[in-house]
Amino acid sequence: MAGSFSQRHSLAGPPVGVLLRDEVPPGFRMFLIDLPYKSESDFDLFEMQAVICRVLLVFPRPNGTPSYDCKKHIKECEWFYIFDIIEGLYKSVYEKTCHHNPGAQHAFTEGVNKALIENNIGWQLVNGQIVVRGDEPFEATLKTAVSALEGDAKPTAAGHLRAAIRALSARPKTNTSGAVAHATSAVECVLGEITGQAMTLGRYLDKHSSLFHPALRKGLDGLYGYASDEGARHGREGTEPARDEAEFVLATCAAVCTLLTRKHFE
Repeated sequence: MAGSFSQRHSLAGPPVGVLLRDEVPPGFRMFLIDLPYKSESDFDLFEMQAVICRVLLVFPRPNGTPSYDCKKHIKECEWFYIFDIIEGLYKSVYEKTCHHNPGAQHAFTEGVNKALIENNIGWQLVNGQIVVRGDEPFEATLKTAVSALEGDAKPTAAGHLRAAIRALSARPKTNTSGAVAHATSAVECVLGEITGQAMTLGRYLDKHSSLFHPALRKGLDGLYGYASDEGARHGREGTEPARDEAEFVLATCAAVCTLLTRKHFE
């Protein structure tokens, strides 16, 4: 019978708790060590060794094997270098397979992202780059919004949502102010497309009061007040949103963009 006990009985999944973003647990390091032995990886230990040495700026051990080098460095390096190594491996796979086997990049990405989810890590591999990952509702909301905006020919608004994700992915310090600024800008881009003029969400809601329930309108008005108070929209010195609050604003703005795209008044 294929698969382990936990897989056969659908018991596999991420542990309960906060997503890890500033560490890499041993389980994921072990996954990376074993990656060259998987048939879909399209690289061997020598190629992995070359990527690791390039990322860490070290020479291969003269008398050591590639296997020893890879295990030693993956076990001991700082957590953020693990993601540099993954991006380097993706590039290696892409350069080898882009012309004759483009499915290899998809398989590599899928395998890495599955392992990131299973280890409860708040990052994901997208188009060869490691970017922030939220929980499932957060991810679903963002994907739905970007798809709706692109399908409705609103690439600028979709670009702001992607820029917000990149801001949340910034290291060593997360750019939460930038994330909130881009999220609210995405909403205003949608409103500009709809109305043909510069328009804040507050003004639009005043003009079309039937679009949202009064309680929801009050909450959405408060969202912009929060963004201003936390310095995200007007650059207030010494003030910035907390990460979880920035994620909440981004998810909310993404949902508003989707709704406005599907149901709006001029």
